Amino acid sequence: MQAIPIIGHDVTMQGRSILTITAVCGVAAALALALPRAPEAAQVTPLVEADEAQAALARATRESKLAEGRAARLTAEAEAATEAAQKTASEAAALAARIQQAEAEIEAARARLTIARDQRAKLTARLAAKQEPTARLAAALQTAARRPLALSALQPGSLEDVVHVRAVMASAVPQIRQRTAALRADLDRGRALEAQAARAVEQLRGGEADLRQRRAQLAALEQQQRIASRNAKGAALREAERALALAEEARDLDGLVDKLGEVAALRRELAALPGPVLRPDDLGVILPAVPDAAPTAPPSAPPPSDLQLPVQGRTLLGFGAKRESGLASTGLTLAPAKQAQVVAPGRGRVAFAGAYRGFGRIVIIEHPGGWTSLVTGLERVDVAVGDNVIGGSPVGRASGGATPVTIELRRDGQPVNLLQYLR
Repeated sequence: MQAIPIIGHDVTMQGRSILTITAVCGVAAALALALPRAPEAAQVTPLVEADEAQAALARATRESKLAEGRAARLTAEAEAATEAAQKTASEAAALAARIQQAEAEIEAARARLTIARDQRAKLTARLAAKQEPTARLAAALQTAARRPLALSALQPGSLEDVVHVRAVMASAVPQIRQRTAALRADLDRGRALEAQAARAVEQLRGGEADLRQRRAQLAALEQQQRIASRNAKGAALREAERALALAEEARDLDGLVDKLGEVAALRRELAALPGPVLRPDDLGVILPAVPDAAPTAPPSAPPPSDLQLPVQGRTLLGFGAKRESGLASTGLTLAPAKQAQVVAPGRGRVAFAGAYRGFGRIVIIEHPGGWTSLVTGLERVDVAVGDNVIGGSPVGRASGGATPVTIELRRDGQPVNLLQYLR
């Protein structure tokens, strides 16, 4: 008869244990339902490699801030410009900077989505490893608790079983509670990752919408520029034909750049010549000596003050690095996104714009002081020979994908490292 209090106490203990077991089983069953699901955009949006996501996020964040700063500066220049041509050029460059800002924000969102998806995969594996032993322990304890304790007291030896069950539960319940707390913390972490991925998807979609809008604005502005420049179409066509003829004569890209450099030097010399001297009324008057032509810019002339990279993207090959051919790289090779905006590296005049064998579409810009920049790997070119551009003016779109964009900066025909002159 002394066993009754023990039975009553054990009933209470086992009842509490059953509640604990039920909670554990509920958590175990919730694992399959509460795991964060991959957002829909993650299934259709190409993401960056998981091991490159952090570096891509840092690079895209930096590029976004730089593009935002350029856009603000160019917008201020457009507002302060008094000449229509300068105002239009600054407006176009500001829009191109906004496009590059949107591209960088999209890249940052893709990196955040990759990071969230990678962390989710690791969490899923960790939860799966925790779920199996916890679920088996909970199932075993539920089986032991399924027999009513009051009926067990009427069976021979059942009190001894009750004591054993109580001892097992006394040691198992703390472990169950500890694992339950850890599982619940992991589930909360999973929900946070799901929310993080959802925010990344929202930023991605917002960035794509901004990109489409800004590209439309830039296309409208470029259409206005084309209409305004129709009067100079004849001269531009003649210059383009001369540039194409030089491209046919050149043996390679270096030869083309050299020939264009010679033409640019000749043009500077002709521009520096004094004008004709009018015939005096009195032929006996000794005419003053004709002054020498103004000297051309010295080779040590500084580079354009608005130099910048023409496109955003991961660096594939730096200046001076060895290429597959074994030769040193004479420029900087970047891996941009498909259809990324390409801008002029600095202020100058377009000397060549179009397709060139083996390099896709290229743009060569003559800068003051004997400087020249060369951009290759474009899918589309939006400038023509003879156009005057400023740093950041839109010149075309990148092919992207497997086709990189290469930028070379030359001083009097000799390649130099662009990075040392960037602002």
